[in-house]
Amino acid sequence: MATKSIVEQPRRTAADILGTAPQTNGAVRSQATTIEQSRAIAEVQAAVVVAHHNPRDKARALNEALESCRTREVAENAFFKFPRGGQSVSGETIHLARELARCWGNIDYKIAELSRDDEGGASEMMAIAWDLETNARASLTFIVPHLRDKRGGPERLTDVRDIYENNANMGARRLRECIFAVLPKYLVQAAADECRNTLETRNAEVPLPKRIAEALSAFAKIGIDKSRIEAKLGSTSKFTAVDLANLQISFKSITRNEISADDEFPRLEGSAPTISKLDMMEEVLEGPTEEQRGEAHTETDLLTRIQSAANREEWEAAEKAVGAADIDDEERLELSRALEAKRAELVGGVQ
Repeated sequence: MATKSIVEQPRRTAADILGTAPQTNGAVRSQATTIEQSRAIAEVQAAVVVAHHNPRDKARALNEALESCRTREVAENAFFKFPRGGQSVSGETIHLARELARCWGNIDYKIAELSRDDEGGASEMMAIAWDLETNARASLTFIVPHLRDKRGGPERLTDVRDIYENNANMGARRLRECIFAVLPKYLVQAAADECRNTLETRNAEVPLPKRIAEALSAFAKIGIDKSRIEAKLGSTSKFTAVDLANLQISFKSITRNEISADDEFPRLEGSAPTISKLDMMEEVLEGPTEEQRGEAHTETDLLTRIQSAANREEWEAAEKAVGAADIDDEERLELSRALEAKRAELVGGVQ
């Protein structure tokens, strides 16, 4: 009589079902990877424990945020503006988001490159913000092409530094949304209102007409005259402090290349086209014309150009201008320090 052989199957455990059992097939993880994963897990667990043992004082955190928004450095960089669908879109910047996360406390946020396809010319990125105290979490995964927009069309990026800075710039925008998603709405709104109030009342001891004249002078230096501003906003003689604050936001957005001068303040019929700031920077990189050769640059002009640089192209243009300038060694040393400080600022965080 034939007998059936019974093969006893191994009993499945909860770990097998949940997929947490150690894998015995496939690629074996390196010891370094395992150690790093364990370290990261322990670090997160420790951060959560510390957050629960040191809960935030909401009233103190709100007051600290408002106090920070009363400073010129925070208020001037709190808002952005860029064109979309024929209109201007504005909002709060990544600079304000990071400052509020610092004041609110117990917020962990970061940008990470998950993978890079050099042949395909793209990186897979992730932005995440996590309130360690409430466990509110927001994350975004997105693809960043290794391209840079230029006048002649998109330019393929191959340099490691270019790719890094492009990824950081694109990641900062998503990180901004993630941070704002985990922060209380009343905190963000109160901070934005306080920043606008700071812009409106800054230099309040200076008469409003004089502040308006100074603003118009600043716009004239970037190729936007009074007539174009009045064509969009009305007579400058009727400007209020609120109008002046909005004008300052537009100026910052133009100098940071978030929006072009012609998009924000359209040219009047028959007027010559305004050269965008990016175009001017590219012309500097290409070198001066015969008529421009020998033109003197003062230390103040060069320092202003360095401080207003909003991306790598503008920084390189400023660096080239410093190298070509006829200045003494002491001035060149001071400008070199300013260049290094601006470079560290651009690499550490973009708008």
